[in-house]
Amino acid sequence: MFLYGASGHAKVIIDILRQNGIDVEALIDDNLEVNVLQGKPVRHVFSGETPMILSIGSNRVRKMLDEKLDTTFATAISPTAIVSPSATVGDGSVVMQGAILQTEVKVGRHCIINTGACVDHECRIGDYVHLSPHATVCGDAEIGEGTWIGAGATVIQCVKVGKWSVIGAGAVVIEDIPDGVLAVGNPARIIRHL
Repeated sequence: MFLYGASGHAKVIIDILRQNGIDVEALIDDNLEVNVLQGKPVRHVFSGETPMILSIGSNRVRKMLDEKLDTTFATAISPTAIVSPSATVGDGSVVMQGAILQTEVKVGRHCIINTGACVDHECRIGDYVHLSPHATVCGDAEIGEGTWIGAGATVIQCVKVGKWSVIGAGAVVIEDIPDGVLAVGNPARIIRHL
């Protein structure tokens, strides 16, 4: 396995892969000052390494690299995560320690389902989404492509959050949120367009 990105997010993915008995051969990163991460060599040029996980927190950068790199992407699911047999997780996505994906959840490509995040039945999580630690997405909700749900935020059932939006930490989303906005608070209110 290879990782693209050599920072904190990569360290967590390395732990998950180790717990699954998968060795990381090397990482790729354009930061020339980083040559080793957790005992693994860091290369500075991508040369077709496969399989790969994009170990970068930025949703936009993961999308850009997904479109640019010619490689096969793998997933990483922590053995401490609870994933329903009927849930699906797209290529390149990572499900962190203690996360829960309930029945018929659909997680897109290159998503981060972070530590302790909970996604209830029949939710649809678009590509490049990041659910921060302890975010909760209640049943039959939809999170649009590229959206970031902040730490401890809650999206109630049947709500749709648009594409490339940001929901602030601790926010409670009780009604649909459009594309490209920042929403914060309880209840969540749009405070600006992105």
